[in-house]
Amino acid sequence: MNIALIGYGKMGKSIEAMALNLGHRIVAKIDSEDFTPSDLFNADVAIEFSQPNVAVENIKKCFEADIPVVVGTTGWYDQYEEIYKLADETGQSLFTATNFSIGVNIVFNINQKLAEIMNQFPEYDVHMTEIHHLEKKDHPSGTASKLAEGVIKAIDRKTGYLGRINETYHKKTSLDLHINCKREKNVPGYHEVSYTSNIDEISIHHNAKTREGFTKGAILAAQWIIGKKGVFTMNDLLKF
Repeated sequence: MNIALIGYGKMGKSIEAMALNLGHRIVAKIDSEDFTPSDLFNADVAIEFSQPNVAVENIKKCFEADIPVVVGTTGWYDQYEEIYKLADETGQSLFTATNFSIGVNIVFNINQKLAEIMNQFPEYDVHMTEIHHLEKKDHPSGTASKLAEGVIKAIDRKTGYLGRINETYHKKTSLDLHINCKREKNVPGYHEVSYTSNIDEISIHHNAKTREGFTKGAILAAQWIIGKKGVFTMNDLLKF
């Protein structure tokens, strides 16, 4: 397939290397917001890993070029409903994921089931930790936010979540789920959900050793969405 890369940072370069190794072609490498839909016309699909402040406009340009777009950028989801509606009204194709790792998406499902069980045990307080590389702009991460939303959906004693940089965990009586956000050198991504009581602690975590899992998932999504119309997520791809 012919791929347009929108955003040519670490993820863009990682996708390029794997895609070429798999026999795909990179027909555009865009690392600036100053591009036009015509720059995408030779592509079968676009893969977008840029910055939160330009992601929405990048998606719209893909729609104008009438090519499906796979979006890995997070931090723009306050405009998700607008983009969802635009894709639906214009018959475009959009694939979004807060994390393309198959392992992380397995953890999303385990997290939901564990939270449903732990809702029965109020003696356990729930808290989270997420760690990313120093260049990560948003906090909490999109993955952490999705994990938190899964917890809040099931745990009646938590109604919202709050992500803070380098917050030491203490037992909370707040209705907020607290997320300790850390930024450290060369960390692709670490996420942990913990339930703590006076007796013990139960936790699940995912530790990304390299970017390869994210890269592989994004390319699989790009292959899968070609020829489809609508808005899709990893649950559609993985049939969860």
